[in-house]
Amino acid sequence: MWKKIFTGSIFIVIFNVVGLLGCKAGSAEISTSKIKIEKIGTVYLPWGLAILTPYEVLVTTKIGQLFLFNLDTKTKTLISGTPRSAFYRQGGLLDVAVQKRKDGNYIFLCYSKLTANKNLTVAISKSKLLGNKLIQTRDIFTSNHLSRSGVHFGCRLALNEIHLFASLGDRGNRSNAQNPSNHPGSIIRIPINGTKPTGKLGWLPEIYSIGHRNPQGLYFQKSTGQLWSHEHGPRGGDEINVINKNHNYGWPKISYGKEYIGGDIGLNYSPEGFTDPVWVWTPSIAPSGLTFYEGKMFKQFSGKLLVGALKYRCIYLINLSADNKPEKEECIFKNVFGRVRDIEVLADGSILVINDEKQGHLFRLSKNIPNSK
Repeated sequence: MWKKIFTGSIFIVIFNVVGLLGCKAGSAEISTSKIKIEKIGTVYLPWGLAILTPYEVLVTTKIGQLFLFNLDTKTKTLISGTPRSAFYRQGGLLDVAVQKRKDGNYIFLCYSKLTANKNLTVAISKSKLLGNKLIQTRDIFTSNHLSRSGVHFGCRLALNEIHLFASLGDRGNRSNAQNPSNHPGSIIRIPINGTKPTGKLGWLPEIYSIGHRNPQGLYFQKSTGQLWSHEHGPRGGDEINVINKNHNYGWPKISYGKEYIGGDIGLNYSPEGFTDPVWVWTPSIAPSGLTFYEGKMFKQFSGKLLVGALKYRCIYLINLSADNKPEKEECIFKNVFGRVRDIEVLADGSILVINDEKQGHLFRLSKNIPNSK
């Protein structure tokens, strides 16, 4: 495990990347090339981001709305038919994922759901997108855990060809993360062909891994097929993990963070039977959103991890070693976007960013091409 201790309306702006690094002393400069940053549009409390077409993206808001943004015309359209979500503290309409099929586009939404007795749980819906409306909406997953807590929903989604994966936070109750008969504190796997999930004997069938606190990053690395995740630690101890089936990632028996009032939380190493993170931030950066840059527009980002940082208001650019492990990082675009909530990479290699603000924005980063005469 590599441990990192860190101390430290439409417009177009052209930035010098080096001037935005805000990195620790001695870190390498990534480039002196120019980057164009466009503000595509505004939205109240955006949370999740998913690509629909090369010029259209979906953005969720915590208050329960889903918008379709056209990147060419810089317009947004409200999509009707979203499930009723409960906007309370960290809960609401959270992540979104798109499955493209011959018979149309199917939309998955992860959200906090209010039950009849006024408890909250986590649910995932599936709908078909027809024009500007979601139809055939139904819940394909509902957590078995009910709580009035408004924290640690997790709720990031990732799709491969046959499964939908979702990260579930511990809902503020640490013991949930080591209880495989409870959904919270786990990463789950749901077949998207309608078959019943199968899992480890003694675990709920949907549970793929356990021992997670509040995972808000989830992404498949295309070059390897590996599923990567990151999660919020307590006071320090934010983690990046490579997710494997039936593994236990330790929380709260193992943590590289501290209690908020001081003192250790469990062990600060992973004994046999537990899986160590591949990267740790102490103090916390409050990570949200994760993607690999596998585009061609920005060669200086090629093959690297992009992680949003709510606390430091930047994007962490993380280099990987020859054996595909994080080895160093840089904090880029500091204070440009605000609290970075989610990141995606378009097919042309440009980068999309949403921030976590009441007057939130969708941004697009592309390569600036000087006018030639």
